[in-house]
Amino acid sequence: MVRQAAAENAADTDGTDLAEAIEAAAATEASADTAASTATAATTAAAEATRVSQVSRASQASDGTDLDPARVPALIRDSFALVTDGFDRVVSHFYALVFTEYPALRDMFPPMMDAQRDRLFQALVRIVGQAEHPDGLADYLRDLGREHRKFGVRPEHYDMVWRCLISALKHHAGSTWTAEMDAAWLAAYQLIAGTMMEAAEEHARHAPAWWSARVVGHERRTPDIAVLTLQPDAPYKFRPGQYLSLETQRWPRVWRHYSIANAPRADNTLTLHVRTVPAGWVSTALVNHTNVGDTVRLGPASGTMVCNTTSMRDVLCIAGGTGLAPVKAMVEDMAKWNTTRQVRLFYGARHDDELYDLADLERLAYRRRWLSVVPTVSHDPRYPGERGMLPDVVTRYGEFFDHWAGHDVYVSGSVPMVRATIARLQELNIPLASIRFDAYGGMDGLWQPGAGQGAPVPPSAPAAPGTATNERPDPPAPDSPSAWSAASHGAWRRDSGWRAEVAGQVRAPQTIDEWLLSQAS
Repeated sequence: MVRQAAAENAADTDGTDLAEAIEAAAATEASADTAASTATAATTAAAEATRVSQVSRASQASDGTDLDPARVPALIRDSFALVTDGFDRVVSHFYALVFTEYPALRDMFPPMMDAQRDRLFQALVRIVGQAEHPDGLADYLRDLGREHRKFGVRPEHYDMVWRCLISALKHHAGSTWTAEMDAAWLAAYQLIAGTMMEAAEEHARHAPAWWSARVVGHERRTPDIAVLTLQPDAPYKFRPGQYLSLETQRWPRVWRHYSIANAPRADNTLTLHVRTVPAGWVSTALVNHTNVGDTVRLGPASGTMVCNTTSMRDVLCIAGGTGLAPVKAMVEDMAKWNTTRQVRLFYGARHDDELYDLADLERLAYRRRWLSVVPTVSHDPRYPGERGMLPDVVTRYGEFFDHWAGHDVYVSGSVPMVRATIARLQELNIPLASIRFDAYGGMDGLWQPGAGQGAPVPPSAPAAPGTATNERPDPPAPDSPSAWSAASHGAWRRDSGWRAEVAGQVRAPQTIDEWLLSQAS
């Protein structure tokens, strides 16, 4: 009930707020269980050190060449199913092994491990769920590789962590675990670690692992919403609609994702919209305890909810709460080059005082006649403008615009709001390929993105010119740390279409839930 109440309180906020609300509730109701399970796992971790070494030797002895690559996805699913019911114990066991066998790695993790434990499970669920179509994971894994640079992750750390994970899985699967499952997970490791390391290496050629940014503006718009302006210490590249990860001095090693709320500026400043969540560590620190002159750290920009600059279609934007941030960034950018495409922006909140950026939007609409803004309030019967839930209001207006046929659609907000909105749009026969969204709490309510954060068109549809692509970085040099990975996982790539640029290798999602689950990041 505590978790449900926290989620409901965040229903009209952006994906970060929802994730922090769930995390705060989970920490309240699960702290005792976490402590107990971690203590139990720690008591057996020393004994498992030998097993870790055995896993390493087994992995080195099995290179996957005797395994039919077509069987890898089924083996991964079957082996994961053996431990899913007790996965809390698996994760506790895993982290106890990591911190016992490699204590120096503890400083890479946040002080409170509840959310970290959940993220590991969520990442594995995603990988297992897309095992048959690993090319759909390419962008997700590359983002993870770039993001992990800020933690100080080095190539050798992947092997350390993977040994402990396989050892924990095998321990809890018991005698039902087979040598073929070992080989399948080794193949998965080679793909995952290889892709992440290649992306990290390519990113290191032109960008730092993280940026230091000074707070140059802090405006409290409502009691729980602040607009922050940051000045990074080096050029910060991003595309309008993307998001970043942020760490405060108050909570070292605790990172949260926030959408950038502006188009790129000549002065390199960034604007964030932050709503505080009760017991939300980073959001509370940013809204209530951050002042001009303070310093934060930023990770690289991520996300694919970016505007197609070559399309001639009109644009429908639907933003709930602080989910306005990425939409505003795209509209600001369009103000620099758009002259013909009509943009209709629906901006929703529970109460009119939560329409914290309406005045600025209206000024922009006054200067750019192609932009129209429709503010909507859902929980105030006295509001004189549009009232109702955003999906309902958008549907009503659709009667005047051919039910939004022929529009590029962008949706941003909380997970429930985005899910409901896309479902309603699908009822209007808007193809999924025309919809991009940002709900980086995770569209299945499980993982972050930051995640993030935005989804491209379904993989079976060709990406439109000017949008994010699945272009792979240059292959590593033969003597580079990640050169081994490119060759070692070639067999699975050939058989399962890992290369994202190979057309026709990915089955099209058949339902909205399947698409949301497979594409949210």
